[in-house]
Amino acid sequence: MSKEKKKSELKKKLQLAFYWAASCGGCEIAVLDIDEKILDVINIADILFWPVAIDIKYKDVEAMEDNHIDVCFFNGAIRTEEQEHIAKLLRKKSKILVSFGACAVHGGIPGLGNVANKQQIFDVAYLNNPSTDNPKKIIPKTSVNVKEGKLTLPDFYDTVKTLDQTVDVDYYLPGCPPTPDQIMTAVGAIAENKLPPKGSIIGPMKSVCDECRFEKTEKKIKEIKRVYELDKFEEKCLLEQGIICLGPATRGGCDARCLDANMPCTGCGGPTPNSLDQGAKMMSGLASILGIEGEEKMSEEEIQELIDQVVDPIGTFYKYTLPSSIINRRIIK
Repeated sequence: MSKEKKKSELKKKLQLAFYWAASCGGCEIAVLDIDEKILDVINIADILFWPVAIDIKYKDVEAMEDNHIDVCFFNGAIRTEEQEHIAKLLRKKSKILVSFGACAVHGGIPGLGNVANKQQIFDVAYLNNPSTDNPKKIIPKTSVNVKEGKLTLPDFYDTVKTLDQTVDVDYYLPGCPPTPDQIMTAVGAIAENKLPPKGSIIGPMKSVCDECRFEKTEKKIKEIKRVYELDKFEEKCLLEQGIICLGPATRGGCDARCLDANMPCTGCGGPTPNSLDQGAKMMSGLASILGIEGEEKMSEEEIQELIDQVVDPIGTFYKYTLPSSIINRRIIK
């Protein structure tokens, strides 16, 4: 191979793609939150597909050769037929597929829909809702004929799935959204061809607690509170103040930003390294520090009163990870 050809190949820009499935769109904004570093990305990469930012159609992607895209950052869970189709299409067209953000990696907040099925969700959204005016009881259909022709919508699935429950994934970048530093770490590793083994999470091997500024001492609490119920906010571990903070059960990499704002970690980084189920780990940890005098003699009613102090258990312990957890949805008969 000639020196000129080698030089030309070295200068060839990466071909990137971004896609937004079932998510809030925050991951799309996070890409722009790298600020002036976006210029560094532009120097090394061309963006071939980014529906939220550039005018490109699905047919344009379908016309690409397989593996034409070097890296695809796919954010959002799989909630509909369309999202599943595009996930499979982008997998086919991409050399590397990155599960980008909490929704793609673990199901995210859309994954809380797994406590219900399609019928129940549509019932709340379109029929039995005080803010919905729908006297004809119309709900979305996959197709409908109008005078102009046939209109179609993608099917809405009963179950929310993670990206890797749908297609093969090469790397994971968790967070809601991933921080600019996390994004640039991933882009740098790709550009320099220094990626870890396939299947790796691009993030530190530590918990949010390791990054938290609050002082930590012996944890023992008698009751569970919410932030607004604190009489006085102290500069110490929120768990020691009775606030449920998922820091001990959550992978770090975010620099404990929520805690810097005096808010507890809600778990968007997913489970800590070598942890199978984030919610189960946190519940176990909480049980170990909740010390009630005479607890071994507590009645079932007293135990239930203690449990009831946790408002919205699923939303607390599985806010971002229900679809990827051991019990990933409610079974509805």
